[in-house]
Amino acid sequence: MNATEASAPTRVRSPAATLLVAGIVLAALTEAIAGTVLSLGRADMIGDTHATPDEFAWLDTAYTALKFAGFMAAAPLLDRIGPRGLVIAATLCMGAACALAAGTDHLDLLVALRAVQGFSGGVLLVAGQALIFLALPRRQQPILQAVFAMGAVVTPATIAPALQGWLIDSLSWAWIFFTVVPLALAAAGLLLAADHLVHTATSRRPVDWFGLSLVTAALFCLTYVFGQGSRWDWFEEPRIVWLTVAGTAALLAFVGQQMLAGDRRLVAAGLFLSDDFCFAFAVSFVAGAALFGSAYLIPAFAVSVLSFTPTDAGQLLLPSSGLFLASLLLAAWLMQARHVPPIATVPFGILLIMLAMWMLSGSTGESGMDDMMSAILLRGLGLGFLFLSITLVAFTRLEDRNLATGIGLFNAGRQLGGLMGVAALQTMITDNVAGNLAVLAANVTSGDPAVTERLGATAALLAAHGLDAASAARVAAGLLGKSVAGQSAVIAFDTAFLAVSLLFVIAAPILVTIKIGLARHPGAPTGEPGKRGARRAARPADDECVEI
Repeated sequence: MNATEASAPTRVRSPAATLLVAGIVLAALTEAIAGTVLSLGRADMIGDTHATPDEFAWLDTAYTALKFAGFMAAAPLLDRIGPRGLVIAATLCMGAACALAAGTDHLDLLVALRAVQGFSGGVLLVAGQALIFLALPRRQQPILQAVFAMGAVVTPATIAPALQGWLIDSLSWAWIFFTVVPLALAAAGLLLAADHLVHTATSRRPVDWFGLSLVTAALFCLTYVFGQGSRWDWFEEPRIVWLTVAGTAALLAFVGQQMLAGDRRLVAAGLFLSDDFCFAFAVSFVAGAALFGSAYLIPAFAVSVLSFTPTDAGQLLLPSSGLFLASLLLAAWLMQARHVPPIATVPFGILLIMLAMWMLSGSTGESGMDDMMSAILLRGLGLGFLFLSITLVAFTRLEDRNLATGIGLFNAGRQLGGLMGVAALQTMITDNVAGNLAVLAANVTSGDPAVTERLGATAALLAAHGLDAASAARVAAGLLGKSVAGQSAVIAFDTAFLAVSLLFVIAAPILVTIKIGLARHPGAPTGEPGKRGARRAARPADDECVEI
């Protein structure tokens, strides 16, 4: 490192730093595409693999459960391999697993490959975000984390469904996996091109294999429960009961084991001494439920109720990516240039998401893309303000030795919140459709004048097109029943949209109480010289040329 490099004031603009950030964002894109492949490709994959719904469910479970494992295993792996090498290795594993998945329709092999994809995705997200925090200046983290969020949050929430819908309608689901391969190779190439940067070594802690096994088992059980519980009517099915008990027991055992593990613990004790991280960790559950829940509801409503094609359903969320990006960059500018506290934009993001979901709760069976677009755009705007803020609140003041663990836990909280939110919404829709259908059907009786008039008009129209009177009457009755069922589904989805909006009404007082409680009973003084000084010394200064 020469004197010129050491004095460079804007090191993030150097070619090496640009290559580094670009490579990390492309790596995050591979996880975004692979992680959402089943959102629109489920029906086509079930047909090609000849799988039952129960068998196919393991594709979801394997990916999500191993992604949780990747979140938790990333920190000890990072200590041994280094962040840049770990991101490269995980990205190449993701690309190889996707290439193999694109060329097979054997369910067992696909399940194994989805597990590899999930683990690789969890590791590369944690290692990539940690690398940006560790290697690049603190004062530029708002814009850098906004750029990282473009690949890690914006793409799976908006852009990936549009790409996947087009590929399914135009080609096949296998092409979704194929698109990951060039991205993985490009990401690895960009990261390798930054090879003259060598990251300062972090402390090498022993791996808590027992703790990692416990938390992986717990999250595997809970992933299956939240992912498949709605299909099995929850605790009416013994396997859901036993997996819930096993997952809860394993999670409690993990907490107890961590308290007794000493220096070998997987989760460092100092991590939860940060009030900011504790608060952001709590918010991550609610934010995950809002992100994943709304991302599930909008395409599901479009496909199942409005009869959109996969392409149209995917494109429904695409326009919101522009406002999502705009709000990310605006929030980053406010925090970096105007020194606005990150927490300041959280209420604004929450209010925008609440308003968007409330607007969608007025959708009807006749709604089209134009009717829903204003609400979808508001959702994108709110998500940008919310996610960048809680990211910076969570990690800006963490010690470097706890950073990767904190990022893994934060992502696990967001993913678990998303699983819980989607599971609750699926159950709500299923129950409400049945309940609404019963109520509506009870009021559609043959003796009702309006019903008689509707059946008569429909039968007359069908008879005018060549059906005999008896057939026309039967078809008219069938169409009326289909209309009632469709209206039941519309009401159920509107209730679900409203529930996402009300989620924040319920959660906001709880989060405010948590914030006040943390402020009154801080875990550690913010001015503690030893730890704070060590953290600042280990992290790059704003005007240093740090070797990655």
